[in-house]
Amino acid sequence: MRVEKGLRPLTCEAYAGDLNTFAEFLEGRHATLLTAVQQDVAGFLEHLRAHSVDSRSAARKLSCLRGFYKWLLLDRRIHHDPTINIESPKAWKVLPKSLAEAEVSEMLERAALATTHPKARAIALRDRAILELLYAGGLRVSELTGLSTGDLMLDAGRVLVRGKGDKERIVPLGRSALQAIEEYLREGRPHLARISTARKNRPAPHDAARMFLSLRGMPLTRQWIWHLVKAAGKGASPHRLRHSCATHMVEHGADLRSVQILLGHADISTTQVYTHLALGRLKAVHRQHHPRGGAKPQPEELVSALSPDPVSDPVAAPKPLRASLYLVPSRKPGNPA
Repeated sequence: MRVEKGLRPLTCEAYAGDLNTFAEFLEGRHATLLTAVQQDVAGFLEHLRAHSVDSRSAARKLSCLRGFYKWLLLDRRIHHDPTINIESPKAWKVLPKSLAEAEVSEMLERAALATTHPKARAIALRDRAILELLYAGGLRVSELTGLSTGDLMLDAGRVLVRGKGDKERIVPLGRSALQAIEEYLREGRPHLARISTARKNRPAPHDAARMFLSLRGMPLTRQWIWHLVKAAGKGASPHRLRHSCATHMVEHGADLRSVQILLGHADISTTQVYTHLALGRLKAVHRQHHPRGGAKPQPEELVSALSPDPVSDPVAAPKPLRASLYLVPSRKPGNPA
């Protein structure tokens, strides 16, 4: 799968775990992966539901089985696909959670303030560059850990990112992110790189070229970056910063196609979910373009709009007692019409 479909190592590990789970289930039914039938697959899904496995996780496991048995069928190791006519579990669409712009700004300002500390300047510069890059480019955490110094094109204001399926895309960066990265490369990373060269067990050449290094001079892991972002702000996570990047762009008028390219989504339906989060933008567009999207007139405004002008047309001016034609008083309970 990694060679033919270009899947990431973590995806391959997840699929291998799904196959092992299904194989263990088949052992209790005195069957194997090659002898499984449709009833075994349906029983496996029912087993997952009975153990409160999330519907999205169950759908992923079924997708793994479909790909596996499709390959066995093409390789002529089996004569029938047991996953045929098996419906995928219905999954609820969960809206991604994002941070408010004020929360992101406060988090980035704290990270910038920490860089003034002389003893921990290298670490603070690195952490600030990570936060700025996650928010400015909407990167996944695995894409961030895979960045090398050769992927940067600071003169052009962009970075080369390798996403799912080893698909490459160009991500533009803003002035704040570029400034943070340049400062880290100039003052922070050389200090961390010197630590790695002084160690007896030096990192491999491809690891030494990684952009973000730990205090021991080794490449940062996904788990480490997750803890870094969580400690930087309440309710923050690497993927929530990615959601915040997309949501704030849509709120400021970005079109979905541009956001799709920036995030590296294969299908624009994945990007459309951010329109449900940008409610402020949606309300503004509705008020601007819908014929009845403006503010509702107040009763006094309605009277002035319907009543003749007593100065220009004193004859047609309504008498004060006839104002009830335009302002109907609220009916009291029990008062017949």
